[in-house]
Amino acid sequence: MLLLANVEAYPGFETSVDLLKQGRHGLDAMIAGISLVEKDVRVRSVGYGGWPNMLGQMELDAGVMDGTTREVGAVGAVPDTIPVAALAREVMKKLPHVMLTGAGARRFATESGFSLDDPLYPDSARVWRERLERELSPDELARFPNIPLAPLSKAITDPERVRDTTVFLCQDASGGIHAATSTSGWGWKYPGRLGDSPIPGAGFYADSRYGAAACTHTGEMTIRCSTARTVVLAMKLGRSLSDAIKIAVEELAELTEGFLAGVVIHAMDASGNHEVVNFR
Repeated sequence: MLLLANVEAYPGFETSVDLLKQGRHGLDAMIAGISLVEKDVRVRSVGYGGWPNMLGQMELDAGVMDGTTREVGAVGAVPDTIPVAALAREVMKKLPHVMLTGAGARRFATESGFSLDDPLYPDSARVWRERLERELSPDELARFPNIPLAPLSKAITDPERVRDTTVFLCQDASGGIHAATSTSGWGWKYPGRLGDSPIPGAGFYADSRYGAAACTHTGEMTIRCSTARTVVLAMKLGRSLSDAIKIAVEELAELTEGFLAGVVIHAMDASGNHEVVNFR
């Protein structure tokens, strides 16, 4: 049994560990832990504690993958819903689809018995409004939100520069290797933006025969390189875990245009080895 997660996982990590020790399926164990992260306002990049988009609206993303069946469930830009990792699992279990977004994801959440939540933490709303008032002229504020938003993508972005996700990877008692992610996304993002967290192959990937990987920070880069899938595919082709991550890092380093920043790769192999690599 093995559980690998990043620092944002701390409110739910022990819960997931305990459930894995009890022999629970890896996805059940990880989602139970992530659900605690999503409700904890101390985690400023996930769920209720996260940051809104430019319009002051919360849009949450999540993804899960069963590495034994390679089934995937994912949701993106979901409004009015906090436990989005659990919602992604429902997509996997109940629908022939892999991903739902926006209003459709919220409709499915209601059909699946999820409560209608207000995921905007009051302190996040305060910070968002104060920053908006600093950046916009009185005329722009009077017309907001009926102004061009694209220019704000450079002026108003990620107040705490967290640009992060919670990622969980595990190998459960049956040997299954699985992945789960959840995030509020890039703070102050353009409405509708999706990062890598709900995108299989970019932000997460798992194959019980070889291993799993998940990424945090700059999803715009890992989407372009399919970073999580690269790591697992390299292991399938016989590379060691370390060499597989090196290949993924080399691909990221080849990018010279577009938005470029840091990426953290979390990965494990089927033998129980695990690594976390920070690419800057």
